[in-house]
Amino acid sequence: MGRLVLVRHGQSQWNLENRFTGWWDVPLSEQGKKEARSAGALLAEDGIEVDTLFTSVLTRAINTAELVLEEMGQSWVPVTRHWRLNERHYGSLTGLDKVEANKTFGEERFKAWRRSYDVPPPPMEPGHRYDTTTDRRYSAVAPGALPATECLADVVARLLPYFYDVIAPKLLAGSTILVVAHGNSLRAMVKHLEDITDSDIAALEIPTGVPRVYELDERLAVTSMRELGDPDAIAAAAEAVRRQGDRT
Repeated sequence: MGRLVLVRHGQSQWNLENRFTGWWDVPLSEQGKKEARSAGALLAEDGIEVDTLFTSVLTRAINTAELVLEEMGQSWVPVTRHWRLNERHYGSLTGLDKVEANKTFGEERFKAWRRSYDVPPPPMEPGHRYDTTTDRRYSAVAPGALPATECLADVVARLLPYFYDVIAPKLLAGSTILVVAHGNSLRAMVKHLEDITDSDIAALEIPTGVPRVYELDERLAVTSMRELGDPDAIAAAAEAVRRQGDRT
């Protein structure tokens, strides 16, 4: 029936600096721009023609989406942006260096906050320097719907209604959908698509700029999945994501 392509945005400036980013808006690094163009080139080489693109309201995903479509020669494709595709909100960890956070809070709490399914970091206090609740892009969102912190389970809960209400009908109509989003919003989608358990999802890492292509049947069950690019490079990139925050 439909085809779903997932791409995590290219490396951001805070990815480069190894900081928790969450809902804070940071630009792509120069490497991130190259990764976005590389993803677009891989999709073009594969012959994929996109009908609709979905992305978050965060600049690093938006710019990645633009570069991907440009590289594919498909910049005219309709684009829909929505906050429900945003990255996970990291609460009071936002802006912190991951290695320093590991040292400050300890390995056990750090790993639980970063990769467990249902343990959120401490919430962000009002007035925090990286508080986004007054950002104009969220002005139409009910205040109670905006998170102060999230675990992956929270991201699943906010993302799936949007997936089924907006994205799924287009897939069922046979469209090819491209979603350019974030590590955790894509992990939430992959968890659901591949029926990954709450415990096993901790091991899934999605590298920046690697297209993940799903073929789906009439029930939106996955019939095949493939990642575009060199397998060794993808594995190395996934391992680099896993090791973020390791003490050195």
